[in-house]
Amino acid sequence: MILQSDRVYACGRNPYFLAWPDVLQLNAFDVGLRLAAVQTVLEIAGQCDGIRCDMAMLLLNAIFERTWGQRAGRRPETEYWTEAIATVRGSHPDFLFIAEAYWDLEWELQRLGFDYCYDKRLYDRLEHGDPESVRLHLSADPAYQAKLVRFIENHDELRAAAAFSRGKEEAAALTAATVPGARLFYEGQFEGRMVRPAVFLGRRPDELPNEELGRFYARLLEAVDHPLFHDGGWSLCRCTGWPDNPSCRNLVAWCWELREDRVIVVVNLSGAAAQGRIHLPWGDLQESAWRLYDCLSDAVYGCDGVEMSEQGLYVGLEPWKHHLFRCSRAVASAEVGAGLMSLARG
Repeated sequence: MILQSDRVYACGRNPYFLAWPDVLQLNAFDVGLRLAAVQTVLEIAGQCDGIRCDMAMLLLNAIFERTWGQRAGRRPETEYWTEAIATVRGSHPDFLFIAEAYWDLEWELQRLGFDYCYDKRLYDRLEHGDPESVRLHLSADPAYQAKLVRFIENHDELRAAAAFSRGKEEAAALTAATVPGARLFYEGQFEGRMVRPAVFLGRRPDELPNEELGRFYARLLEAVDHPLFHDGGWSLCRCTGWPDNPSCRNLVAWCWELREDRVIVVVNLSGAAAQGRIHLPWGDLQESAWRLYDCLSDAVYGCDGVEMSEQGLYVGLEPWKHHLFRCSRAVASAEVGAGLMSLARG
């Protein structure tokens, strides 16, 4: 804190860490501050589509009171974000509020009006967790997941190219880009930048772009630029294996459906080869043969609908490999036999 005559200036802080030396703390309990903040956001809302609210959970009444105690004064009856969001939405109903959030407070912030909240938990599990931890995270209510921001890089984290091996980055990026919610890609991520400059630094070192990684991201962005990934129905798929081969535990799979448009995503989130059967929720699989086109490799496979319905789709993948299948009904039965062996080899 800085003392100046009868005033006290405090640096902003997360209660679990040292204060930020370049951030001045304003009193979220003060009525005047709340009015001024709302006015500022109203001015911003007249110029853009939305805002990202840094460390949004720190302004929740309970957390702010615990952090600042009696210095903050009397705790208000209403939440800071309830007042701010409701007032701004009164004149800008489509303005988006995105919360940077931690400590499992995403649901509470969604309930207070935020359109999206950062999904740091998915990032942590992709970086340090095992496939089962990712699968469990993706088992949450789809309505809740649809309001999460998925990412593998931002200004607070290591560059993805530095945090993940090349294959693991592709697997993580495909996961973050094809599950429900908003997708965040950070400046420099597509080029494979390794150095993360300080936020307030106005320069950075020159780095040669990773052209191969850039091509992967170009194909991924093209594949997900489809109404299916915004308006379709999403389902997490069950993966099964065999008593003598439990490697299916390393596979995580999900699918999207929008009328006749269908996509299957399968990712091996491990450093070992994996094989398994993917069980799809579609009730009409057995009615025809299917053609599976992998949007990231151009490989085409033919699959028998009855087998897919009764036993599941067989998939074999090398470490960190993946499929992004766009599915269509096969026009001829010959397509089934032509591609089945290739799919089994993964």
